[in-house]
Amino acid sequence: MRSVTVLAVTSLLSLAFTAPAQAAGTVYAALGDSYSSGVGAPSQTGICLRSNHSYASRWAARNNPATFQFLACSGATTDDVRAGQIPALKSGADLISITVGGNDAGFAPTVVTCLTASDSACAAKVNQGKAYVANTLPGKLDATYAAIRAKAPGAKVIVLSYPLIFDTAAVICEMSVAKRKAINDGARVLDEMIEQRAEAAGFVYAEVRDEFSGHGVCSKSRYLNGLTIVPPQNSYHPNSSGYADGYLPALSDAV
Repeated sequence: MRSVTVLAVTSLLSLAFTAPAQAAGTVYAALGDSYSSGVGAPSQTGICLRSNHSYASRWAARNNPATFQFLACSGATTDDVRAGQIPALKSGADLISITVGGNDAGFAPTVVTCLTASDSACAAKVNQGKAYVANTLPGKLDATYAAIRAKAPGAKVIVLSYPLIFDTAAVICEMSVAKRKAINDGARVLDEMIEQRAEAAGFVYAEVRDEFSGHGVCSKSRYLNGLTIVPPQNSYHPNSSGYADGYLPALSDAV
């Protein structure tokens, strides 16, 4: 009986010591735009504004993959991912994460319009983005996902969504309720298209809206920055909590 007990304890200790190395053999690459590079969090560096507080860097630090390629870059569109990031991707990558599509759909100009113009002008700009998402973005996403699969045929690819940026219940906020609802609806439409095309490509879609629920801009517990003057690129991007408690759990669950 004692030998069985010792064996059981030894086995448990062995599991305990080997568990943190579960991704030790993984070749992980993070592709995409500013929501993957970590804009909005501290310690952004280089022209791509990569941060070690991003969800990708946090996952790598926690799971110790054999290789971590941090290729995501602020401002990247689907064309940029295909032209610059995928060619640099290791063909032996077996785990890839990506956020992309927001810049294609005009995220930055839409936010600027909604900050500076009327409710109706904001709605019109959001509708313009929705039309792009419906008519042009599907082909862009399909081409990007196909290029990823061609370069890393054995990889598990996780496509993460974007959060709904605003809390629409707050009375006082930097945008009107109408503008906040319009922008959130545009993000919802974008996410639905990303989900559709990711699943058509055989990739895993990871939804982050649940993790960010109740933590939008103007909420009491924000996971996203509001309008930020210094540095300006942080505006309407996840803060450190957003990457740690919003994106990281979504990625970890999908992995």
